[in-house]
Amino acid sequence: MSDKFPNAPAVAKEIILLESVLNLPKGAELFLSDVHGEHESFRHVLKNASGIIRNKIIELFSDELDTKDIRRLASLVYYPEQKIEIIKNESKDVEGFYAHTLYRLVRLSREFASIYANRKIQKLLPDDYGYIITELTQERELLSSQREYYHQIIKTVIEIDQADRLIVAFANFIQKLAVHKIHIIGDIFDRGPGAEHIMDALMDYQSVDVQWGNHDIVWMGAACGSRACIANVLRLSLRYGNTDTLEKGYGINLMPLVSFAIEVYKNDKSLVFEPKSSAEDAFNESEQWLNRIMHKAIAIIQFKLEGQLAKRRPEFGVGDRDVLSNVNYEESTVAIDGVNYSLNDDFFPTIDPYAPNTLSEAERALLQKLWESFRDSERLQRHTRFLYENGGMYKVSNQSLLYHGCIPIYGSGNLEEVEFEGQHLKGKALLDYFDQVARKAYFGKRKSVEKEFGRDMMWYLWAGSKSPLFGKHKMATFERYFLSDDKPKAELKNGYYKYRDSEATCRMILSEFGLDPDKSRIINGHVPVVVKKGENPIKANGKLLVIDGGFSKAYQKQTGIAGYTLIHNDLGLQLVSHEPFESTKSAITKEIDIASSQTILSQPDKKLCVRDTNDGKRLVSKISELKNLLDCFQKGAIKERYFG
Repeated sequence: MSDKFPNAPAVAKEIILLESVLNLPKGAELFLSDVHGEHESFRHVLKNASGIIRNKIIELFSDELDTKDIRRLASLVYYPEQKIEIIKNESKDVEGFYAHTLYRLVRLSREFASIYANRKIQKLLPDDYGYIITELTQERELLSSQREYYHQIIKTVIEIDQADRLIVAFANFIQKLAVHKIHIIGDIFDRGPGAEHIMDALMDYQSVDVQWGNHDIVWMGAACGSRACIANVLRLSLRYGNTDTLEKGYGINLMPLVSFAIEVYKNDKSLVFEPKSSAEDAFNESEQWLNRIMHKAIAIIQFKLEGQLAKRRPEFGVGDRDVLSNVNYEESTVAIDGVNYSLNDDFFPTIDPYAPNTLSEAERALLQKLWESFRDSERLQRHTRFLYENGGMYKVSNQSLLYHGCIPIYGSGNLEEVEFEGQHLKGKALLDYFDQVARKAYFGKRKSVEKEFGRDMMWYLWAGSKSPLFGKHKMATFERYFLSDDKPKAELKNGYYKYRDSEATCRMILSEFGLDPDKSRIINGHVPVVVKKGENPIKANGKLLVIDGGFSKAYQKQTGIAGYTLIHNDLGLQLVSHEPFESTKSAITKEIDIASSQTILSQPDKKLCVRDTNDGKRLVSKISELKNLLDCFQKGAIKERYFG
């Protein structure tokens, strides 16, 4: 520390600064879950800070602006580049618009900046107009002798035609100030059309963490080189009629799959592999046919790879996923749990009944090309590294335990013990183990035993029976495609979902992770809360909050809403439920925001400050170390150094 703070004045300055930071109000933390590629809705929630910005505008300007003008100012803050042009074209007094808008943005910026130390604010300032924003957001105009200085800046900005750029800079600055930290409780990928845009937005934010979801882990596994994960990623994309993320987002070349499917499955009449109904309207007849045969081609490859993995890793206990070995190809039946079921599709041109999991020569060549395409996608690899560096199986943040899926629990209600590599693991130890193995899949040495095991474990985390990210006894993909009977399609949930409503269970889990169950809570996603059937996201007397409310359009008919966000700021915890987002275009042209309602979950006796947070605890520890260093300087135990 003496290298960084070489003398007593330098240490004293840092102590004074950090002590003052401890007393600033707690910044807003924003929690989202299961966004599933819905990048327009996601970006809007970030831009309006889940309603925080709109509420602040109402608080500051309701006495001087009517509802229409408040909506217009909010839309301008969210989408400044597009909104400025619209307002200018409609305005009879452009200079007046500039002046009024800049004064309001200054007030709004000051309000949000008031909870930050100057050091933090400097990091969030834009490069081009940072100095001007700094000058305008100081309290100079309150001093009569300096008001003219403040007004002259705005006047000059307008005169030299820089108002548009300054408004954009202010709007982006406000968006960053409004949210201190973002927590994503899993499932950025699949279903919706723009997971890559969500990842870009997260990488551009100042403080983000991600608790991996099962749909994230399968994409991460694909980027790590797991062929089983690659096949699953491709199949899901085709099932939901969404290949833009693969092709346009990540540059994955699907032409080898197109050529293979046309060559091998062109005469397939089965309709089993039609895309989900919500995607059908996006295709013409020939596109739908091509999607269908590509879908089937990669599904068969997936089943073969999973059968190979089941045999290669008997310790995974997924022998039931070696489904192709249980098919009677002469009678067109399959044995599931000892019962024979008739197949509704028996066109298998690449399957050898005597070696059903063996890839054909053409399938091996196709898979190699796909593997290389995932490996060579620079954008996918960059996003995957971000997920590893800023994510994990779980996180503890300010008395909240965050994880996507579940903590495996026996039917009896006790933590479920699982054996891997000779270790008997449960609860926190199990999640720590999975976290470590998942990292070896990406960072392990090429062709090493640990890297290959890690790759296989990435698939297990996606679909394994004891995976805390999946939380079911099996993933019945083959059964859903090929069987009409519903019984073998059942995916039984882990005991966690039976007991998570119990406060005693949640207190047990919180204690397992080292939290005080009287003061802490679990924040969870993965299983959508079906609000239209009366389900409540607040469970176990408030000890568990499930914030998957159907952010993805694929789930909104089921849930009845369009997702939850959770806000934790100096005023406590607020759960926000959202109605469907119409579109970015409507938000700009019609000034339509996401309609939402807010539920206060906790309200402290006094406003929370930085001292009450995990960051505050780290600062207190650092201050203690600095005081020890100061004492050493003052006693001469360490020699002070002065430069210049």
